[in-house]
Amino acid sequence: MTGISKHFGPVQALRDVHLTVRAGTVHALVGENGAGKSTLMKILAGVYQPDAGRIEIDGRPQVFAHPAQALAAGISMIYQELDLAEHLTVAENIFLGAEPRGRLPFTISHRQMIAQATRLARRFSFDIDATARVEDLATGDCQIVEILKALRHHASILVMDEPTSSLSEREAARLFEVVRRLRQEGLAIVYISHRLEEIIDLADEVSILRDGVLVHSAPTARLDIPTIVHYMVGRELTDFFPTRTARIGDVLVQVQDLASAAGIRDIRFEVRRGEIVGMAGLVGAGRTEIARALFGVDPKTAGQVRLNERTMSIDSPADAIAGGIALLTEDRKRTGLCLELPCSWNITLPSLAQIGFTPFIKPARESRIAAEVGARMAVKWASPEARAGSLSGGNQQKLLIARWLLANSRFLIFDEPTRGIDVGAKAEVYLLLNQLAEEGKAILFISSELPELFGIADRILVMRRGRLVGNLVTKQTTPEQVMHLAAVEERA
Repeated sequence: MTGISKHFGPVQALRDVHLTVRAGTVHALVGENGAGKSTLMKILAGVYQPDAGRIEIDGRPQVFAHPAQALAAGISMIYQELDLAEHLTVAENIFLGAEPRGRLPFTISHRQMIAQATRLARRFSFDIDATARVEDLATGDCQIVEILKALRHHASILVMDEPTSSLSEREAARLFEVVRRLRQEGLAIVYISHRLEEIIDLADEVSILRDGVLVHSAPTARLDIPTIVHYMVGRELTDFFPTRTARIGDVLVQVQDLASAAGIRDIRFEVRRGEIVGMAGLVGAGRTEIARALFGVDPKTAGQVRLNERTMSIDSPADAIAGGIALLTEDRKRTGLCLELPCSWNITLPSLAQIGFTPFIKPARESRIAAEVGARMAVKWASPEARAGSLSGGNQQKLLIARWLLANSRFLIFDEPTRGIDVGAKAEVYLLLNQLAEEGKAILFISSELPELFGIADRILVMRRGRLVGNLVTKQTTPEQVMHLAAVEERA
């Protein structure tokens, strides 16, 4: 790709970007949210057309008017935002548009489709039921379906945009094996990730974007994480995790014997004012199910929740919000944002009473308040009236955090809040969590990344198979102890 430039209205997303990717290599593309990584790859995949520049594959110029042309040229892309037909099965999604024909004209052989999808999954060591409906899958399994869709096309160029963002460590390790195998088979792989440790471990070369400009490109052997971070953000991140200065007060939240039909049971813990309590566990351990039960999304079958010594009746998210509970969901696209609505609306939805909506919403006041909260979160947008779906993944995540900042909730549940966010934005989120704790908020911080749990949490709760199996003081434990509790079933 040579001299690639792209504008979206007044915003210049890319400016004169050059990118060379070699066959049989993994080429990492890194940068902060909004740096232009996904835009550059969507141009390669035919989703967008560049304002300037050219694309060559095997030395031949290419022009892609739409994604089908790029796919025909051997380019397959796994997008950061999942794009699956939720009402269809795993097999139907993998073979969508290329279904095996049945014996009779104009029919589809579902038996062949399921068999081929199962063989493909087994070939790459993915444990997934080809007959399951996507709407019934966890987020990590949906990511696996996206990967299998891309692998089915036998592409010569594979673009992977944050492929491990929803995977467990075990699933991510299997994916790395797949990537290395594909590299040995001669594929050119463009790998986008905010997890710099896996970039160093996996990539042969690294290109770094900042504000739509390619600022550095080099073999991975010549780089380390501090150098990559410096080029990404233009500054050193010496204090990645802020010093915990919040004074931990009395108990604000008590969860007693909580259970739900989603599979959690006998959950007991408490969170104090000013305290950040982390929650660890493998995919499927029940962490998100606890968040959903506390927020009234899933009805509880037993137990109670007390907030400020008052037993709460939570039958819906509206009850939770009214009682001072906030939830930032793990999947911003499916369960977090209204992507077709303006950013300002997404921020103010739970707080209309606070901004004076009676008898009518005042758009100017709403926009001004959203702009103030968005500025605090450093959201990159054309304006508060921009459609939420037009923002990058990281900025969409910031919208959700801004929503609960405005709502001024007392108990904040953050489910994977740094998923898909770059290192600079992660540091901002950690600082924000620390500030919220200093204000006396009680915070439940769910994360699949142990380093950030140890960097930000005062205590760590450990989940395994729907039960709480550990309540550890962070300074008195180790990552190995947490993983042992999360992964090893104790024998009676």
